[in-house]
Amino acid sequence: MQIDLSKQEFRLLLDMVYIGNWVLNATRGEDRFRPYDELESKLFGLCRDNGMKVLVEKWNGTDVPSKAYCDGGIHEAIAFYEDNVFYEILAEELARRFEAERPTKIITVEASGIAPAIMVGCRMHLPVVFAKKNKPSTMQGMLTTKVFSFTKSRDYDICVSGDYLREGERVLFIDDFLANGNAALGVLELIRQAGAECVGMGFLIEKGFQTGGTLLRERGLHVESLAIVESLSEGKIVLR
Repeated sequence: MQIDLSKQEFRLLLDMVYIGNWVLNATRGEDRFRPYDELESKLFGLCRDNGMKVLVEKWNGTDVPSKAYCDGGIHEAIAFYEDNVFYEILAEELARRFEAERPTKIITVEASGIAPAIMVGCRMHLPVVFAKKNKPSTMQGMLTTKVFSFTKSRDYDICVSGDYLREGERVLFIDDFLANGNAALGVLELIRQAGAECVGMGFLIEKGFQTGGTLLRERGLHVESLAIVESLSEGKIVLR
């Protein structure tokens, strides 16, 4: 097979192959997809005979993209891609873990829980409702409870309209952090008041050295955390 490319087209092909191989192999450690490494090496090896030798160098006898190539802006494109898909990957994993629970609605607490809840809602094709931290004067059929905030050392109200949280619904709670579990327990109370059922609680990060995770699991709840921090000490983060 022979493909005729201009130098500009060949340069674009190098970028496409490099980005594709990065997506496939960058996080795989020693368990890489070797055929893609080999194809990348073969294509970059052609740079020497096509006036682009600055883009290739030898590493352990193998042709690889040069430092000049890697420092030339390609990783800015990769970073843009990673920023955009990061939440999507997290949401996809949480959706997968709770699929068997057959939720019919997702709930969270404003404000930092809204982004992950909406992303999971999109993946599961479910409506999302968030509990507010202040009581709006216009809210009808309000369900409300008090939650203690350890960060602010005070109680605050969370509330949601009974029009959006109804009896018989299978509700999944999604939030960014799980620490002492107070917000989760507050949401659990709102779900109880509505006559709905909590089918699970999902978190991006759980502080395993605090009591929230144990408290919720001891209640028989299906709890999933994408990362559990075992300890924070001496500037080190230890994951469980």
